[in-house]
Amino acid sequence: MIDEAFYLKVVESFSSWPEREAGDPAIREQCRMLLEREARLLDQRRFEEWLGLYAAECVYWVPATPGAGDPRREVAVAFDDRRRLEDRIFRLRTGSAWSQTPPSRTVRLVSNVEVFENLMVRSTFFVQEFRAGETRLWSGWCGYRLKNWKIEVKQVNLIDCDQALRNPSLIF
Repeated sequence: MIDEAFYLKVVESFSSWPEREAGDPAIREQCRMLLEREARLLDQRRFEEWLGLYAAECVYWVPATPGAGDPRREVAVAFDDRRRLEDRIFRLRTGSAWSQTPPSRTVRLVSNVEVFENLMVRSTFFVQEFRAGETRLWSGWCGYRLKNWKIEVKQVNLIDCDQALRNPSLIF
């Protein structure tokens, strides 16, 4: 259940990363494949399948400050639980989401995937977005906490998160 204990664990998990990397190459490969599949599904706008990669109780978090902190007490670009993600996908499918009319076309690169104990995963990303005749570039690193091979928490750390981002309406 997403409650105070869940949020405390989120803050704890993303405040200090585990020291030890996962030693099993098969686990590292499975995590890499999961992140690459997530990127492909987002690029193909297969949002329902993308959401299927997430746990029933999940958080998608894009901090608005370098170093993140506590998402309940600091401004965030996005801080969505599963219900809000479902709402976002619904709005995108209506065709009435003005910030995605016309829809963005994207391509993502995921690299430097590191897998730590307790299925904490860190990767770097680059997203090129084309929409309404304009190209935008997004980059940073993502932190994931997996549970039963589902994404329980995704933290997207944009390198320019504390700058004027002008309505970042896509899902990173």
